[in-house]
Amino acid sequence: MDHGKTTLVDAMLRQSGTFRENEALTERVMDSNELERERGITILAKNTAVFYTGVKINIVDTPGHSDFGGEVERALKMVDGVMLLVDASEGPLPQTRYVLSKALEASLQPIVVINKIDRPDARPQEVLNEIYDLFIDLDAKEEQLDFPVLYTNAKAGTASTHQGGNGEDLRPLFDAIVETIPAPSGDANGPLQILVANLDYSDYLGRLAIARVFSGTMRTGEEVAIAKRDGSFQKTKITKLFSFSGLKRTDITETELGDIVAVAGVEGITIGETITNAESPAPLPHIAIDEPTIAMLFTINTSPFCGREGNYVTSRNLRERLEKELLTNVSLRTEETGSTDSFKVLGRGELQLSILIEMMRREGFELMVGKPEIVTKHIDGKLMEPVEHLTVDIPEEYIGVVMEQLGARKGEVKNMHNHGYGRVRIEFRVPSRGLIGLRSQVLTATRGTIVMNSLFDGYTEWQGDIPHRPTGALIADRGGLSTSHALYNLQERSTWCARRNSPTCALPLPTRPFAWCRTASSTWSRPSSLSPRTSLSRSPPNHCACGKRACS
Repeated sequence: MDHGKTTLVDAMLRQSGTFRENEALTERVMDSNELERERGITILAKNTAVFYTGVKINIVDTPGHSDFGGEVERALKMVDGVMLLVDASEGPLPQTRYVLSKALEASLQPIVVINKIDRPDARPQEVLNEIYDLFIDLDAKEEQLDFPVLYTNAKAGTASTHQGGNGEDLRPLFDAIVETIPAPSGDANGPLQILVANLDYSDYLGRLAIARVFSGTMRTGEEVAIAKRDGSFQKTKITKLFSFSGLKRTDITETELGDIVAVAGVEGITIGETITNAESPAPLPHIAIDEPTIAMLFTINTSPFCGREGNYVTSRNLRERLEKELLTNVSLRTEETGSTDSFKVLGRGELQLSILIEMMRREGFELMVGKPEIVTKHIDGKLMEPVEHLTVDIPEEYIGVVMEQLGARKGEVKNMHNHGYGRVRIEFRVPSRGLIGLRSQVLTATRGTIVMNSLFDGYTEWQGDIPHRPTGALIADRGGLSTSHALYNLQERSTWCARRNSPTCALPLPTRPFAWCRTASSTWSRPSSLSPRTSLSRSPPNHCACGKRACS
């Protein structure tokens, strides 16, 4: 969902004096990943810092999608409060519920920001009421319900404390942060406790651990202990320390309580480990991460196209890349499959795994992936499957077709609300496997007008078989170049991935390629002169391989 979090951080960086007035900047400067810019979403949690009236404010920009929940869970360990950003028209969505529930569980103090108040369909008062309902539904504490509310236009860089007010800048937002978010707790002279919540890499310094200082003070050159996940301790020496200022790292010689720092020179350190005193270690609890719900099989590329585009094609390359991903992506898991050429990768959802696949493709990896499968478990002897809370926003005329699609996938309607401007919001409870392949179907059925978001909602008993797609696939039986007359009469029967003169791993024809044809006056039949291995591309133009000009 795009409610404007990264755009608002852009405005905060500009107005805090982080950049020069004449400095050329790109939009969504925090979205440094190429895929983030293309899709317009935040995938990786990133931190920055601004200064306001002598106070340093560390900001962590987190994803808004539950598929990247691992980023959210570890980011919440680094902060003392949260700024909940909600669209003035769309209101709270399932992803809003997910992020807010994690923040409330961590007892963090919230600030509510209703963004995009300049939208013509903005309904700030109704959205605020929905936010209060959401807080109450998530069992927020009484002090958490007493949150300040600001109305912003992130693109224009303005904020106001009143619904009808036209702010001039973001000073009301900065004031609310300083007044509402508590100062860091802990003792600067106490035992050293620094929790690693992210990793980065420098060509000059190697692996960098990005961590939050919860207690004590650490200095450059000091010998410390790393509390590993298995309970052991690894002694090491700190060679370099950095603090954050805007988008830059600045050298420091010692840490400050509550600050977010980058630590260099620590080999083998991973997310969730604690940097503590070497003599009297006091490790912090590890970061708790929710279990994955979707699994896919990653295999080396054995198709006829193998080695044509990528540089990394072996199982060793695939294994090393997945192991590298596990270092920074704490919500992913991998399992061995009994074969050295394939790996089972488990994640939070289709979006998370599709992002990983696309990143690997751009890095030059060649691989094959299997169909997404759900991760089941047995509870009290019963087979349980993950279930999702699905919210769809559609025009009124498409209610019937969406109900039909989700009914076949074991979806149950939980709530329906008509906003009164031609669109209806419907909430379903549907098994996770019922969502696999759903998006493309409902986008087609609603002519691209549907907006849908889902959220993991626990486990339920196995719901029985869910029907798969009613259509098959047209494939080919050998490699070669596709031709116009081979594709012409087949293009009405399917959606094609091949074009004229494009290489195919096999020339596309239905069922048993090159074994059947049809004339204008007859049904499908097998020509007596055509062998199953005859190549259609060798036929004269406008002729079928059977030699009949009228054959289609």
